[in-house]
Amino acid sequence: MSFPAVLHTEWIKIRSLRSLVGSLLTVPVATAGLSLLICAALGRPQPGSTDFDPVLFSYYGLNFGQLAAIIFSVIAMAGEYKNAGIRISLAAVPDRTLFYGAKLAVIGGCVLVVGLVASLISFLGGQALMDRGFGIGIADPGALRAVVGCAFYLALISLLSAGVAALLRSVTGALGLLVPLFLILPFVVGDMSQGGGAADFLPDRAGRQILLQDPAGTLGPWSGMAVLAAWTALATAAGWWALRRRDA
Repeated sequence: MSFPAVLHTEWIKIRSLRSLVGSLLTVPVATAGLSLLICAALGRPQPGSTDFDPVLFSYYGLNFGQLAAIIFSVIAMAGEYKNAGIRISLAAVPDRTLFYGAKLAVIGGCVLVVGLVASLISFLGGQALMDRGFGIGIADPGALRAVVGCAFYLALISLLSAGVAALLRSVTGALGLLVPLFLILPFVVGDMSQGGGAADFLPDRAGRQILLQDPAGTLGPWSGMAVLAAWTALATAAGWWALRRRDA
């Protein structure tokens, strides 16, 4: 089979399963919905605050949208192993590298599209809802970079999650590893290290540098995204190795 044909097959799988469509649509709903709510309710710096970032403030709901992207990607990949469904998929597409590449492309592409929608709504709506004098425009420094960067951040996180799911072959196992990695470990490592340190190189901390209007610290916006891309490459390579070496 050709790569476009396999892509089309993987797209049909995703749009045919309610659980996948639901988790994918939750990405923009959670990201934009919660971001707009917070910007409307708290659209100004706290009294005495010196580090208010209007760009980052527009993405308050990203944690929740990121979780939805992780769940979508894990189900899309690890769901293949439920009831030995992977055997049917590999019987139709015997080339495992082709199958894996097409699945990653569809997963990442879907999250990239909904992530861009979520990012645009979060930024434009969030800035409009902030108190007068605190919002900025998309032409201001760091704004357009953050809008595009948020979409790529979510896409890379989804690919990393899919790679882990392919390696572990289990929805429960993959979520059991990824949820603490993104929601607990950064805070634990950050508290244990002085001034951030090792925590700055964790995938989510590094990738989110692109959402800051004026990034400061060890990593800049693009070097941080490069660190996230390296984590993603490692995870997807591990998933490819597992798919190639293990029996279906």
